[in-house]
Amino acid sequence: MEYKHLNGHGLKIGAAIEGEGPLIVLVHGWPESWYSWRHQIPFLSSLGYKVAAIDVRGYGKSDKPYEVAEYSMKNLTSDVISVIEDLGYSDAILFGHDWGAPIVWNTAALHPNKISAVGALSVPYSGRGPMSSIELWKILYKGKFFYQLYFQEEGVAEEEFEKDLKKALELTYFSSDGRGMSFLSENADNPKYQKNVNSKFLDCLPQFDEYPGWINTEDLMFFVKEFENSGMRGPLNRYRAQTIDYDELVELETAKITQPSCFISGTLDPVAFFLKNASSDGAGKGAFHGPSADSMTKEMIENRSDLYDDLRIVKFIDGIGHWTQQEAPDEVNENFKKFLNSL
Repeated sequence: MEYKHLNGHGLKIGAAIEGEGPLIVLVHGWPESWYSWRHQIPFLSSLGYKVAAIDVRGYGKSDKPYEVAEYSMKNLTSDVISVIEDLGYSDAILFGHDWGAPIVWNTAALHPNKISAVGALSVPYSGRGPMSSIELWKILYKGKFFYQLYFQEEGVAEEEFEKDLKKALELTYFSSDGRGMSFLSENADNPKYQKNVNSKFLDCLPQFDEYPGWINTEDLMFFVKEFENSGMRGPLNRYRAQTIDYDELVELETAKITQPSCFISGTLDPVAFFLKNASSDGAGKGAFHGPSADSMTKEMIENRSDLYDDLRIVKFIDGIGHWTQQEAPDEVNENFKKFLNSL
């Protein structure tokens, strides 16, 4: 495997690259890096693919523009297309996780001739709604804490995270994996774990004495060093650019995913419970109130099948939280293989 810089949309995008064959581009989420795909890169390359796991702009060794507008979805999808072209390919297969999921979905929707197939973890395709996501969250979480709203004020979350990056990443990762989500569900009525509208992101998150099985100290320190290099402003700017996305990408109002596609998530992924948390009684429940049968993610897949022409695999992995491909690498890899074999 080699790490090299590629031409993005007017800047340099770092990527870990391995293998030869048709191109697969892997796009990570927040707060992660190309390293989040460490279990998928060798597996996919062994199947006969060239795999490029990028560092999204603002992360790792990729360029880090300052302005919020630089992190618009239009710019991020253009980065993916530029990477494909710089590697000498006319098209590629995309997989993305967390923010990487909307990036790959929207790249496929906006550039159907460049993307031959697409798969996402954690976040389904949503197209363009009646308002920007941020305006929706302001309505749904009025008087309550919601992390995406907390991230809107520039400099605040940066200061909180960068004060102690190791502790911040431990709290972030361990509170929203399968173990953390199970704990928060069991302690949903404990005031110790209930945020209010004035809370900070890291407030009220559980601390564990031992690392979970999916990550070790060496892995954690890789992420810490990456964020020591990049800082948190670029990664957090993605949340701040969502209103820009809504204004710029009007074509997503009618755009579908026409390519073969797949979706994988954990049954305990907190993304699935955003709407439940917003509607729960009490202002202090916070963003991770716990799982239930009324999963937003499942409803988005089942009720918006019109958004996909060829959705081939939908898989929910029992007991897995937000860090899908790190928590359940073997199951994710096998489902990726099944999907690729169907093409």
